Amino acid sequence: KAPGIDTGNSAELLARAATDSGETQATLLRRARRLATHYGLPFDTDDEAVDILRQHNIDPFQMPAMMHRAALSEQTQPARREKPLQAPPSSPQTTLREDAPKPPNISLSALQNSMTRRRRRLIQKLILRLSIFILLPTLAAGYYYSFIATPMYATDTAFQITTGDSTNPSSPSMFGGGQFATTPDAIAVQTYLQSKEAMIRLQDNEGFKATFSDPTIDWWQRLPTEASFEETYKTYLKHIKIAFDPTEGMINMEISSPSPELSVLFSKALLTYAEQKIDGLSQRKQENQLSDARKSLATAEDARVDAQRHLIALQQSTLLDPEAYATSLRAQISGLEEKALQKTIELQAFLDNANPNSSRVAGLRAEIQRLQNAKRETEAKMIAQMPNGMTLPELLARLQMAASDVATRYLMLQSALEQLRATQIQATSQSRYLTVAVEPIAPQDPAYPRHIHDTLLVFLILSGVYLIISITASILREQIS
Repeated sequence: KAPGIDTGNSAELLARAATDSGETQATLLRRARRLATHYGLPFDTDDEAVDILRQHNIDPFQMPAMMHRAALSEQTQPARREKPLQAPPSSPQTTLREDAPKPPNISLSALQNSMTRRRRRLIQKLILRLSIFILLPTLAAGYYYSFIATPMYATDTAFQITTGDSTNPSSPSMFGGGQFATTPDAIAVQTYLQSKEAMIRLQDNEGFKATFSDPTIDWWQRLPTEASFEETYKTYLKHIKIAFDPTEGMINMEISSPSPELSVLFSKALLTYAEQKIDGLSQRKQENQLSDARKSLATAEDARVDAQRHLIALQQSTLLDPEAYATSLRAQISGLEEKALQKTIELQAFLDNANPNSSRVAGLRAEIQRLQNAKRETEAKMIAQMPNGMTLPELLARLQMAASDVATRYLMLQSALEQLRATQIQATSQSRYLTVAVEPIAPQDPAYPRHIHDTLLVFLILSGVYLIISITASILREQIS
């Protein structure tokens, strides 16, 4: 170590200076690095910058005070501007000794020139980096879009799906009709046109892959001849754009191709596929409805047959006509009751005499008893079990229930027949239609590439990426140093 400088450890000096000044050690090390750069002293790391400054009797942690005094001296003594820069005088915070050697002969103007040259080098490096990473790629992209890229012609088509129901569109109900009734079908058609199935049909019928594998297309947009299925599908999604507007119920389709005629051909082919898909969706629904109606009719017929068989079985369980037999028994009971009542009245008349004829009274009483016995026997026949194991009232009730069940089954069968007839009528008519609002027309001018728009887009993307990388690198460099 040179005389005149504290020979303590650099780490201890750094810690003590950070404690006294209230600054971080990284800030003090950067200050020492800048001071060594201003003096033109060689160093590789921050520790070497501190050591080389201490060897030249310069406090590496007092750069602000020294630079302030140098500037003040330059203002008060303009005539001595070219004289060598002296070390700052000792202060309570400096560790320089009075017998220390003088710092290198570096003037303030030389220091300013060095800083100017350093800034100029930094600006030149920045311009070089911007030119390499932003300007040249942007110029290359602009040249490609303007002179190399194959023009693509776009055909716009708009269509919507309408319903064939007779619902008034001006007052749609919440269960059907209106523009939202066909929204699920429109979403299904949009998904289908963007699917691989539609691409396969377009490739098999119209040669989609061969169109974009043409050697006349530029290398960036050209589809390789041996391209895989997934690469072909990516190209399909790139050149066929479909969007559905749920507020208006309109499906907008844009198809781009190297030729106007091919774009129109692809548009018409996809419209045909969409219409076939709609027909398939409605046809499946109609088939399901028709099948359900037929099943309901078959069930009603089976139920009617079962009801008729049950009624016939009840009727065949006895040889008598239950209703006629019950009517006859009721008539007999009524007749016996009437005769018994008449005899009772006649007996009462005889008993009212002072000397009734005893034989006559006995005869009336015996006759009344016979009538009551006959009535009880007839009533017993009404509730007695028949050969089929049922009583007459039970048989009559079951016959009435069976007859009512047969009548109900006939009504259900008639309703099922009407439903089947209505379903068949509905199945013969189409319920969903594809209405083309904007017909595909061959364009005259190419829609892609858009030279200025695409070039500016490339410039903005490169600028954003460069800015993010630069900020990240600067933050990492500050953290590491």
